[in-house]
Amino acid sequence: MAKGIADMHNKVGEVFVGKVRLLSIEGERSGIVKTPAAGPLMLTPTGLEGDEQADLRHHGGVDKALHHYPVEHYAVLAAEWPQCAAAVGAGFLGENISTRGLDEHALCIGDVLRIGEARVQVSQTRSPCWKIDLRLKVDGASRFVEAAGITGWYYRVLQPGRIAAGDAIELLERPNPWLTLADYWDAVTAHRPDAELLDRIAAAPGLAADKATRWRERAAWLRAQVRG
Repeated sequence: MAKGIADMHNKVGEVFVGKVRLLSIEGERSGIVKTPAAGPLMLTPTGLEGDEQADLRHHGGVDKALHHYPVEHYAVLAAEWPQCAAAVGAGFLGENISTRGLDEHALCIGDVLRIGEARVQVSQTRSPCWKIDLRLKVDGASRFVEAAGITGWYYRVLQPGRIAAGDAIELLERPNPWLTLADYWDAVTAHRPDAELLDRIAAAPGLAADKATRWRERAAWLRAQVRG
């Protein structure tokens, strides 16, 4: 169950940005390699100043302006692959902000938060991809992250502003208290999801528009299969 509005307060641990660079000798380029910001950065509707993404079809944009990943998830990865333990830590998987004490069970789709000067809204979970495998140098790492539900999430920016390490994170609005990020992920990744639940999720205020369309279409397909 997600925390209530009154009791959810946290702080940004670190803020990360990075330039597009080669990720492998095969020529794969990515912005997943990020470093801590030295001071406050402006968060705009399309992301943090100085941050870059290589594949703008799947990364970045207004519904993926800011990526948040809990630092606690790295302990799970280190336990699964001890050979990675010395390397993994805050910022390793390309997140823009890192925290301790917030996870997919604490936040809901559509939550509106104040982070530093900015106001943001939870728009969707991260969908793990092959770049996680390359970054960790482990085949199947992205599938593990997906199965474990330690995906992190994205925000859209409702009000631009400067953010920095140490800034307070405050929950302002919660339009979907029934839809934690963990519950959302369980529902949309189920082998045979419930069509009515998918329709309800698609209608949730704040969900990224492309995801809403996808889950409505999935619900319609499931009903068509039942009708034969």
